[in-house]
Amino acid sequence: MERRHDLRLALELADAANAVTLPRFRASDLKVETKPDMTPVSEADRAAERVIRDRLAVARPGDAVCGEEYGETPGGGRRWIIDPIDGTKNYVRGIPVWGTLIALEEEGRIVAGVVAAPAIGHRWWAAEGLGAWRNSERISVSAVSDLSDAQLSYNAWSSADEAGMGDALAELERRTWRTRGYGDFWSHMLVAEGAVDVSVEPIAAVWDLAPLIIIVQEAGGLMTDFAGSPRIDAGHAVASNGILHEAALGVLNG
Repeated sequence: MERRHDLRLALELADAANAVTLPRFRASDLKVETKPDMTPVSEADRAAERVIRDRLAVARPGDAVCGEEYGETPGGGRRWIIDPIDGTKNYVRGIPVWGTLIALEEEGRIVAGVVAAPAIGHRWWAAEGLGAWRNSERISVSAVSDLSDAQLSYNAWSSADEAGMGDALAELERRTWRTRGYGDFWSHMLVAEGAVDVSVEPIAAVWDLAPLIIIVQEAGGLMTDFAGSPRIDAGHAVASNGILHEAALGVLNG
């Protein structure tokens, strides 16, 4: 029952974030700055994270919070991990593929996660033992069993090159049937719902990956680092339908 309550809270937090981000999407007066790492941040990123943090301070005052814009707030053995807008570059350019990512971690394990992408009308969520869902429909990964029949998605070639994975990703592309760069959270959610079979994230922070791993797992797939460990702090990730995971890792590490 507690897990359902946590998931319900995460969905409510996503609603609160959507109420901030969606009205400012494509706003002509949206304020955008460049952070020290040269990535953009909008007023909506910061406002959405503040709203989520304020709600958590009331609903779960003893829990820790980690967010992209405001860092780490210490707490007990549970930690909420927040990316207020994953895909900010899309957001500020008027491309509708962006979303709010919210996850709950207990004892180093992600136990609930929500990805809310209001501009494309989709929301994915999962919790331990409760399955994975998109817009109230239960989802599952594909049954594709050969890389030559698989559809691959990735974030960006520039990220792969920066991570020293450009050649490996190119080889994986050559081994698969079809490749598209859907990028950000969407690549991995397409794996969870069975539309894509393997997705690669060469560079990522914990808030980029936290809710994705539980959604992919509850949909029957796998999401790990390049060494095959199911963790969110390695700085990279591969998601798959599970059947293709070992083969994909073999190419990437070959």
